Amino acid sequence: MIQPVLADEAWDAGDMGCGELVFLLFQRMRALGPGKVLELTATDLGAPHDIPAWCRMTGHALLSASPPRYLIRSKE
Repeated sequence: MIQPVLADEAWDAGDMGCGELVFLLFQRMRALGPGKVLELTATDLGAPHDIPAWCRMTGHALLSASPPRYLIRSKE
């Protein structure tokens, strides 16, 4: 049986646009620490494209993407 991933922290970014969202997401992931999981809620229309792209560019693992909810594990 697969265990659900539990988030270490949650952040509701609401409808925050891409520029501000990725800047604050970067800061939150750095503060969270290596290997920790953030549950992000982002309702901006661009988020389903922006969040996966940001994860690929930064090396963080996108564990789950079910807009508006995303689970991101910070890189080691």
